[in-house]
Amino acid sequence: MDTNVIEIKNNVFWVGSVDYDLRHFHGHTFSTPNGTTYNSYLILDEYPTLVDGVFGPFTDEWIGKIKSKIEISKIKNLIVNHIEPDHSRSLPELIKINPSLKIFGTEKCKSGLKKMYGLSNLNFQVVKTGDEINIGQKSLKFVEATMIHWPDSMFTYCPEEKLLLPNDAFGQHLATKERFDEEVETRKLEHEAQEYYANILWPFSGLIKNKIAEIENLGWEIDMIAPSHGLIWKNPGKAFELYKKWTEGVTKNKVMIAYETMWGATEIMANKFAEGIKAVGVEVKVMDVNKDGKTKIVTEMLEAKGFMFGSSTHDNGALPNFSGFLHFVKGLRPTNRIGMAFGSFGWGAVGSGEIEKYMSEAGIAKVMDAMNINFSPDEEELKKCFEIGKEFGERVKS
Repeated sequence: MDTNVIEIKNNVFWVGSVDYDLRHFHGHTFSTPNGTTYNSYLILDEYPTLVDGVFGPFTDEWIGKIKSKIEISKIKNLIVNHIEPDHSRSLPELIKINPSLKIFGTEKCKSGLKKMYGLSNLNFQVVKTGDEINIGQKSLKFVEATMIHWPDSMFTYCPEEKLLLPNDAFGQHLATKERFDEEVETRKLEHEAQEYYANILWPFSGLIKNKIAEIENLGWEIDMIAPSHGLIWKNPGKAFELYKKWTEGVTKNKVMIAYETMWGATEIMANKFAEGIKAVGVEVKVMDVNKDGKTKIVTEMLEAKGFMFGSSTHDNGALPNFSGFLHFVKGLRPTNRIGMAFGSFGWGAVGSGEIEKYMSEAGIAKVMDAMNINFSPDEEELKKCFEIGKEFGERVKS
């Protein structure tokens, strides 16, 4: 249990929770070996205001932290930027203690709280982009952020503190005693932010790009971004720089080779392709869906221009875990990427056909025909794999 309450701005306090034990998020779609945080913020002013909650198991801890600064009954406002359970499951208990709370959120937030928790007859004020409330010395402005990454999402901004509270945007799944970006190694923070973006926000890149432009057009001065997961950005310029790169689909000359193998032949092919790719000066990463996991693979994919996907044929398709991985990739909708399928087979070379179907549905451009090898590759086939790797690498460079 982390009992620390930290002042992040003048009379703005982090009252969140650190979950060191979380290992999977969104079911099992996101592997979280480094845990996560559920960040909640308390603003002490004439009308004390709480922004977002925490996950259910941390409710008592959260309420204890709030009580260390103010009695729950004295809180006037609750801002709900997003109703996903990791941020909202603590709210029913808070509302039970203080039923007079005035709650601010989008129309979808209001209906969602009622459906998820049976919370009706709330003192709820629907807010839209451009709305603003005064809480004393400070004010709060709202911008709807529909589908970043749920329909109810919104951002909250405090102009007096130049503080943006964007809930899941700019977050990371990282459990640590540190609270600020400057307290951890830069490369580690950027990797965690990339992993979070790739696995959760990538499908919404167009919306996020437009939202960043909208915020810039509003002329908001921002010198801190306090998301609802991970570390708080004292250097918001770095956070915006990363998100602009990712939303614009900026890639480098890199190939991500992901595969699943039954008896090793597909793995041999993957490694031989990689040798050819390296031979033409292109970076390459080879990863096994089962050993490395889709979370790490997708993170590497975010900056790669080319994908090579391979699987042994199994029951007239790709191996089951690889099919699940491809289904996840389809939902990410990566743009401006090129790809190729490959695999090994015993009776019929049909696994690569399923891969190409998923690639097409994901919007990945097929630039070379699939390569299929019966049983294990011989010397001539290994040479061919090497040459195909070189050719694919050249296509990435071009």
